[in-house]
Amino acid sequence: MKKIIFISLLFICQFVIAQEWVSSWANATEKSTTSNKPILLVFSGSDWCAPCIKLDRDIWATTVFQSYAKEHLILYKADFPRRKDNQLPELLASENKKLAEQYNTKGYFPLVVLLSPKKEILGQTAYLNISPEAYIEKLQDMASNE
Repeated sequence: MKKIIFISLLFICQFVIAQEWVSSWANATEKSTTSNKPILLVFSGSDWCAPCIKLDRDIWATTVFQSYAKEHLILYKADFPRRKDNQLPELLASENKKLAEQYNTKGYFPLVVLLSPKKEILGQTAYLNISPEAYIEKLQDMASNE
C-alpha cells in the first residue's frame, strides 16, 4: 500500500511541476488576449474520471505536448473533483461551474475545448487513444478552422 501511495505522489508531483496550467480563468483569458494564443479549456474529474486521468498521463504530461503548449496555447483546467480531500476552494469551484454552464452544458468528462482569444469555440474533443503528436495535430486542425 505504501508503494502505491509513493508512486501516486511521485506521479502527481511530476505532473504538477511539469505543467503550465493557468490558475484562474481571468488570468487565462488575459494571457490569451495579450499573446493572441488560443485557450485549451479542459473539463476534468481529476480524482474519479478514468479517461481524464489517462488524458493527463498520456497527453498533457508528455514532453511533446508540453513543448507544443508552451509555444502555442494557454492552458486552463476546470476540475470537478468528487473526493472530499480534493475539493477546490469555493471561488474556484464556482468559477469552474460557470465555465461548465457556458462551454460544457452536457456535462461530458473529459471535454477539451479550444477557444480563440475572443472566447469563441474553435473546436471540441475528448480523450482519444492516440499519440501526443496526433492529438496536437487534431488541436492544430481545430485552430486552423478559425
